[in-house]
Amino acid sequence: MEIKIIGFDADDTLWVNEPNYREAEKEFCDILTNYISEKEAEKALYKTEMQNLDLYGYGAKGFMLSLIETAIKISKGNISSNEILNIIAIGKKLLQKQIVLLDGVENVLKNVSKRYKLIIATKGGLLDQERKLKKSGLAKYFHHIEIMSNKNPDDYQKLLLHLEIKAEEFLMIGNSLKSDIFPVISLGGKAIHVPYHTTWIHEEIDGSHNSNKKYMEVETLSDILELL
Repeated sequence: MEIKIIGFDADDTLWVNEPNYREAEKEFCDILTNYISEKEAEKALYKTEMQNLDLYGYGAKGFMLSLIETAIKISKGNISSNEILNIIAIGKKLLQKQIVLLDGVENVLKNVSKRYKLIIATKGGLLDQERKLKKSGLAKYFHHIEIMSNKNPDDYQKLLLHLEIKAEEFLMIGNSLKSDIFPVISLGGKAIHVPYHTTWIHEEIDGSHNSNKKYMEVETLSDILELL
């Protein structure tokens, strides 16, 4: 493989992320039990998040605003100021979470960075992702950090132009087929899928997309050392 640069997704590829959101969502739904069932609250929140995605983008701050908006809608404006403060506290706690690295991550980066230039290519809020990267202690392994508003083929094409490499010289590693794998291989790049046990519903795709795979898949991030 004529790889010059390897891109790593961050959330749920390098460190734990989605379970933190699930925990926050559960706390939010508990606050709303006086108005609606947990399942209905989850559906209402997801609907609000999707409506706001183009405005707020990905990340914890947009999530917090969607929590507040959903609570007001569900309660028909009757939610108390104390309950709103509790919802804001859920969001703040999410932003202040300790970073938990996934198994083997630092060993992988330490070894792979000796042979390749590494970058992070991740979605999310700028300050939030910068904060998580700093807390992780992993920044020293990366040549470049790209915090993307989205991960469509056009977004990756801009990234490749910035890196001054061809698609076939780029390898992307991540947990999301929708965001990390398919956009890159559609450009002619290479990709390794590292599944994670918890995936946001927005990142889930129809299993039929797995036919005629043009990417590699491993069980854990440490497995890529054998491939590279």
